[in-house]
Amino acid sequence: MLQRVIRSTIIDAPIERVWAVLRDFNSHDRWHPAIEASHIEGGERSDQVGCVRNFSLKDGNHIREQLLSLSEREHKSTYCIVEATVPLQRYVATVTLKPVTDGQRTFWHWESTFATPPGRERELHDMVAQGVYEAGFEALRRHLRQGEDLRPAGSASMPTALPVPMRRVVLHRYGEASELVAEDGEAPAPREAEVRIRQRAIGVNFIDVYLRRGWMPQMLPLSPMRPAVLGMEAAGAVLDTGAQVDGLLPGDRVAYLGPVPGAYCSVRNVPADWVLRLPAAVDDEVAAALLLKGMTADYLLRDLGRVGPGTRLLVHAAAGGVGLLLCAWARKLGATVLGTVSSEDKARLAREHGCEHVIVSRDYRFADAVARACGGADVVVDGLGAQAREENLSALARCGHWISLGQASGPLPPIEPDALLAKSLSFSRPVVFDYAATPARRAERAQRVWNALAEGTLKVPPIERFSLDAAARAHERLESRGRSGALVLVP
Repeated sequence: MLQRVIRSTIIDAPIERVWAVLRDFNSHDRWHPAIEASHIEGGERSDQVGCVRNFSLKDGNHIREQLLSLSEREHKSTYCIVEATVPLQRYVATVTLKPVTDGQRTFWHWESTFATPPGRERELHDMVAQGVYEAGFEALRRHLRQGEDLRPAGSASMPTALPVPMRRVVLHRYGEASELVAEDGEAPAPREAEVRIRQRAIGVNFIDVYLRRGWMPQMLPLSPMRPAVLGMEAAGAVLDTGAQVDGLLPGDRVAYLGPVPGAYCSVRNVPADWVLRLPAAVDDEVAAALLLKGMTADYLLRDLGRVGPGTRLLVHAAAGGVGLLLCAWARKLGATVLGTVSSEDKARLAREHGCEHVIVSRDYRFADAVARACGGADVVVDGLGAQAREENLSALARCGHWISLGQASGPLPPIEPDALLAKSLSFSRPVVFDYAATPARRAERAQRVWNALAEGTLKVPPIERFSLDAAARAHERLESRGRSGALVLVP
């Protein structure tokens, strides 16, 4: 017969603070007195459904448990014992949190069912009820009061005084992807107007490659004593905040982008006005894959390209992270969408995302195909750079606009005014951070991205995942012409 253990308590902390600890399937060795040491097998994330935590108890026993479900919306998780030296058979447990009416306390319900060997029912029932659940309740109270990972209860504006261990990827000198090196470090307490975030997914973008190569040294200066950290965007959960930060609580799911690199790390402090709350329907990896790219697509189409019904839009790298979003969104706006790709597989993907006329070319020749398809492009979004220069000029229609977004084939040589004069062309070299320079503009653009995703206008592109330590491999993949979609790093 199955035993059933049920225990509940009230924790004097908001639900976001309690959930920030309990959602981490590998946090218990930092707060539960029975746990000696714990790790997640296979390098998986500690909030990934299906991950297995392998831990030892201080009494010498050993247990492996698997996370079966985790609901951010319901603040609920379920797990089971896979293997144990403790004779708890068919053990399944569920943790559920509910906010107390005043909003500053949390109701914590913990229950489990399991079988035991004959004659040991009471012993093992009491072990679970008292040694695991009741001891855990009191231990978490102490943990939250001490502020090991979070600010102390009741100190809404005061940061914790303790640094937090973290992993980061650094660059000591400009060069190839192999220059990226992972190392351990510490994230200091947040200063005034800062938020400390435990990052769960980090976006990888071509600007990271340009910075790594040293093409934008003013944005990423290097010094022998202080290596640089790449990365412009990430998603995760708030750990704590500095003074003068309102509206963000520990445990809140957030994403950010900002003009200062530094996102290739597991924990990061950022200005609070960079930070955006995430809708429940958008998970961390999707946010990290889409935020910067989606906001880029928004300002390119809305502000620079002024794309609408009948606009002839040419998108280079149409199967890339930004390219897929541009194709889908522009098609919804009524544009005629053309795109260049380097393979038939990418061509199929681009068509699936709204590109009507796909041009497959590996030698940067596309102008004749554009002329045949639509007579010329009103707007070109170019991430190719040097190798596409002359073809872009040929492919543009009269009064067309060339938006230079990147330089995957090499830095773009200067454009002589007379090269534009022949067709009354215009040229721009925009940066997303200037088009999302205030919290209000960032929030507005981000909301349009999430709305377009919810409505089905945008599809989540294919996402390739790399561990944070494998950032060099992610860069090599990004620079190859074999990949499509978006890349993220997972700490």
